[in-house]
Amino acid sequence: MTKKITIAIDGFSSTGKSTLAKQLAKQLGYVYVDTGAMYRAVALFAMQNNLISVDSFDKVKLLTKLKNIVLEFKFNTELGFAEMYLNGENVEKAIRTIEVSGFVSKVAEVSEVRAKLVEQQQEMGKNKAIVMDGRDIGTVVFPDAELKIFMTASAATRAQRRYDELLQKGDSVTYEEVLKNVEERDYIDTHRDDSPLVMAEDAVEIDNSHLSREEQFEAVLDLVNAIINEN
Repeated sequence: MTKKITIAIDGFSSTGKSTLAKQLAKQLGYVYVDTGAMYRAVALFAMQNNLISVDSFDKVKLLTKLKNIVLEFKFNTELGFAEMYLNGENVEKAIRTIEVSGFVSKVAEVSEVRAKLVEQQQEMGKNKAIVMDGRDIGTVVFPDAELKIFMTASAATRAQRRYDELLQKGDSVTYEEVLKNVEERDYIDTHRDDSPLVMAEDAVEIDNSHLSREEQFEAVLDLVNAIINEN
């Protein structure tokens, strides 16, 4: 019987963590969990309830409403991956906008929000055979994960990828806006008090600035197979 493992993928925004995680989950027949989508959904909830804006963030009111936030992943057979649902509504497209991107790191800074989502994430992964990506998977959610990957690339490279992606979706944004968002998220993610973005000591770092998706996938799949097949 093939050994089941936990694969934790962390790293900076727009490094392609979700793409790699989906590829691995599909190849291995594992469950894929996009923790970034969970934080994005909470940020969207805050926006919908006028709790966060460019000038203000009512953390206290958000905490009183945390118990009313129900997050679910529902598998879409046509797309081949699970989509994010917020209180019964499919918000997969809504959470990927530049507006949500502008608020998600601020929401993710809130310790009570992190505690609620980490608890859910750990429950999802209790039976292993899971690929999870985010900012603190290898350091906080699954510190005992058999494989930890930390992904990075230059801010300019990541901004260009994100910009191209948003244009393809029909969003009206400028490259400068996207680069500013990437840099701001980097700063918040690495400087927050609770679970800042850091590479776990036993993680494998992958700088994919000059790697194709296929090259990256093959390199990580080799790491997975080495662990699964070791005696």
